[in-house]
Amino acid sequence: MQPLKPPDTHHLSAAIGWLELGNPTEAKAELAGIDPACQTHPDVLEVRWLLCAEEEQWQEGLKVAVQLIGLAPERSSGWLHQAYALRRVPEGGLEHAWRVLLPVSEKFPAEPTVAYNLACYACQMQQLDLARSWLKRAFKLGVRERILSMALADPDLQPLWPEMAQL
Repeated sequence: MQPLKPPDTHHLSAAIGWLELGNPTEAKAELAGIDPACQTHPDVLEVRWLLCAEEEQWQEGLKVAVQLIGLAPERSSGWLHQAYALRRVPEGGLEHAWRVLLPVSEKFPAEPTVAYNLACYACQMQQLDLARSWLKRAFKLGVRERILSMALADPDLQPLWPEMAQL
């Protein structure tokens, strides 16, 4: 896929900025300014998914994630976005997200976010030994201090908080 070029890159950067400022309306306006031929570029889809997540539009977010996987299956983010949205759509749920994300761990064995999310899902399914194992893997694959800080603030992992520093 061709890289985006100005002015589309400017619109995309502005959309990201508006999202960071908590203004999804302006982010949408910036995305709308991107050339129609570039609307399905993976970088645009990434930001479109973030916008869906910000607005908790999980059905649309799931569609965007599936589209991203189809266009850029080498990006772990599409697979992660798919599982995240699946967890939240009415026909999905925690176990569905788990089943979809588990094989992704083989496709992206060095991606700490996949391991981290699997730890969250296992923990919420009351499979604490499995959650510990996935969290340890995330610690090994990523920057331990950053992941530990994130995990200690993540309600999905609350059952492991008392022991987390020892993992």
